[in-house]
This record gives sequence, structure tokens and C-alpha cells, in this order.
Amino acid sequence: MEIRLTKLAKRAGCAAKQPPGYLLPLLKNLPPVTDPNVLVGSNTSDDAAVYKLSDDLALVHTTDFFTPIVDDPYDFGAIAATNALSDVYAMGGTPLSALNIVGFPDTLLEPEVLGRILQGGAEKCKEAGIDIVGGHTIKAEEPIYGLAVTGKVHPDRIFSNAGGRPGDLLVLTKPIGLGIITTASKNDADPLNAIVEAIVLMTTLNRAASEAAQVVGVTAATDITGFGLLGHLRNVAAASQCAAHIEFSKVPVIDAAREYVATGIAPGGTHANWRFLNDWATYAEDVTKEQQLLLCDAQTSGGLLFAVAPEKADQLVEELKRKGTPCAAVIGRLTDGTSGHLAITR
Repeated sequence: MEIRLTKLAKRAGCAAKQPPGYLLPLLKNLPPVTDPNVLVGSNTSDDAAVYKLSDDLALVHTTDFFTPIVDDPYDFGAIAATNALSDVYAMGGTPLSALNIVGFPDTLLEPEVLGRILQGGAEKCKEAGIDIVGGHTIKAEEPIYGLAVTGKVHPDRIFSNAGGRPGDLLVLTKPIGLGIITTASKNDADPLNAIVEAIVLMTTLNRAASEAAQVVGVTAATDITGFGLLGHLRNVAAASQCAAHIEFSKVPVIDAAREYVATGIAPGGTHANWRFLNDWATYAEDVTKEQQLLLCDAQTSGGLLFAVAPEKADQLVEELKRKGTPCAAVIGRLTDGTSGHLAITR
């Protein structure tokens, strides 16, 4: 009998991340980064680190790995690779090479399963224009796969999460709801077969979105993954010393996710995000609990979120559409106010 990969994972995809309320206090206790060549470190909870080599070249360093988000090994590998590459794109960078990170239960699964996972990752990296040049593998009780990615960026053209300004508009490039849909599929509660659309979205590289932003120029950027739309926006707002306002009606949501969350389906990571964000977010009375969970939904390989000057927003939206990104939605703005505070209206 074929073994479903998601049945071997207690927590799937980016929903397996430690929640921000657990992680952020620990990071504060680490020694500060003092190397002046570190242009972006861990202090702003950004998507990747950036290290300056010369006046016109810096390296982007990131790693991302997780347990199966889907059952097909090839798709799992492709999604994990797409997700890891997104950190480089979120910094405005270009990937150069990658290393595999693997944990595999060799007593439960045949070697061919691992081969398909690695193939999915390798072919997605080929699509991104890079090679996987090595890696490390350990025995594990659950399948784990991801990449350590190195990229490059010009030191003066970095997209950090700390450059936003009050008045900047917020533009999102993929719809949300991926965590809810993948959880429904794992639990055999996906009658709409929405997992097919979710896999297409999760294996869509954020390269085109990053290239569009490089053409237009943005003030801040992040990718939307395990902390959900509001969690990653909180990081942008806090790092930029701004507040933010989101209009729920303008946020693109996968239709099936709206239906499933109304039946009580949401990953544990989504609920953890919601609890953490209660200290940061103020919801209007007509924003329902289900809508709040959608905004907090733990995404795997979600889109990019840009902060852009108002006079450039239309140009960015048009460039994103020209590049064929899944969506190009203006969903709110950065505002004056308490650093990191989020206001959500219907």
C-alpha cells in the first residue's frame, strides 16, 4: 500500500515552524552581530542575511526546510525548493547555488521516494537557473527536506523589511489560504480538490515578482510563509518603525480556503499565529474570527509582500501583471503609529 507522506508528518510545511511568540524572545538573547559587512542580520527578523563582499556585490544567505506539505514526493521537493528560493527573491537577490537539507525515515520509505523528493527540488532549482551542488542527509522519524541557498545582490539594491515608510502601499503577489487547504487535504477533507490549485501556487517561483519590484523600486519586501500574512507584515512594520492598515476585502483569498475555514479547518500554526498577533492586531468588529484566521494562516511558499511609494504603486501592479504573477493586489498601507501595530478593517 502506498504511504502518504503527509500522514508521516505531525505538522506539515511551514506550519511546522516555531511560532513567533516562541522564537522571537529567544533570538533577543543571542550575541549581537558586530561584523560591519553584515548588511542584514537577524535583528529585524528579515527573510535572509546579506553579507557585503565589495562595493557592488553582496551575498544573500538563507535556509528553509520542513516536513511534507503534500503526499507526492516530487511535488514535496519542488514546493520546498520554491519556498527556500523565495527568501533570496524577497531580498531583491538572484540565487547562485543551493545545498540539500534532508531527513529521511529509511525504515518506513523506499529509497525511490527520497530520489523523487530530490528530483523535484533539483528541477525547480534548474527552473530558477541554479544547481544544487551538495547537501547533508540524516536519518529521521519524519521526512524533512529543504535547501540552504546562496544568492547575490547589489548592496545598494537590497529589499529589506526595514525600509518601509508611512503612506507606502502594500502589494501582495499570491492569494492566501494555502495552510488551510493543505490541512484539509491532509485530513481527507478537501472535497473541492483545492490541493491542485494550491500545488500550482506553491511551486510558482517568486522570481517574476522580485524582478518586477526591481524594475519599479520598492521600499520594503518580505515573503509570506509560516507566520502568515499578518505575522510577516508585523515584522515589516516593526522593522520599519511604522504601523499598518489592512482591508480584508482587498486581500486575495483562495475560494476553497474561505469555505474550509468556516467548517473549523486550520493548521495549528495558524492558530498559534492568531494568538501571538492578538498583542499586535486590532480587528474591526465586522472582521470575523474566520477572516482573522485567514489573515494569520501559516502559508507554505506564499507570495511576496511589497511596500511601495504611492506614486509607484500603479506601475508595480502593472509590471506584476505583465510578468504573470498569480495576483497583484493592493491590500493596505503602512501608517504612522505604534511600531508593529496592525489595524484590520473589513
